Amino acid sequence: MSVKVSRDNDKAWRAYRFPPRCPDIRESGGDAASVQRALSDGFQQGIEKGYQEGLQQGHDAGHGQGLQLGREEGLRLGREEGRRHGQAAFEEAARPLDALYAQLQLHAAEQERKRRQELLELVGKVARQVIRCELTLHPDQLLTLAEEALAGMPGEQGEVKVLLNPDEYARLRDLAPERAATWRLVADERLALGECRVVTAQAEADIGCQQRLDSCLETLAGHLELSED
Repeated sequence: MSVKVSRDNDKAWRAYRFPPRCPDIRESGGDAASVQRALSDGFQQGIEKGYQEGLQQGHDAGHGQGLQLGREEGLRLGREEGRRHGQAAFEEAARPLDALYAQLQLHAAEQERKRRQELLELVGKVARQVIRCELTLHPDQLLTLAEEALAGMPGEQGEVKVLLNPDEYARLRDLAPERAATWRLVADERLALGECRVVTAQAEADIGCQQRLDSCLETLAGHLELSED
């Protein structure tokens, strides 16, 4: 190979030649086919190595992500299963308490009913005592009730009889003889204290205190939500 030499001002210049990037085929004693085959093998080896490295990295990343997802899903399923078991265990444990609570409710309702019944009975006893005392002191109040009953009775009154308990009949004639004289009073042993009946030719009315008291107690029982059965 010839080298061109340049001269300038009596100085000799020679062009610089860069060394080849790969050994000269001729100097290495090979041919183009073998070099091409070597390059192809190297390229294929690089591809295979890159594929294996990428495959391993993908496997590692996928394995780690799979473990994380599996752990999260397992925790979720575990919590749900634990919640179901806990709810079932709670309901099983609370079942006797529910039965006990229902019994307590029934017992409380029964006690409340008894309390109201006792209250109603107490009111009845007190009212009877008050009525008995009032009629003992003022037996002529029965005649006032008789007058009110006659005012509301239909038809001709004709002869009017007022039936009384014998004890009240005697007290009325002793304590209010003037008013008693205006009525035809009849002692009736079948009537209890406080009972009184007004009889005319066409009608009869019960004006006794007991039926009035029973009506008041029935109204009170309705307010207290009690049954008279």
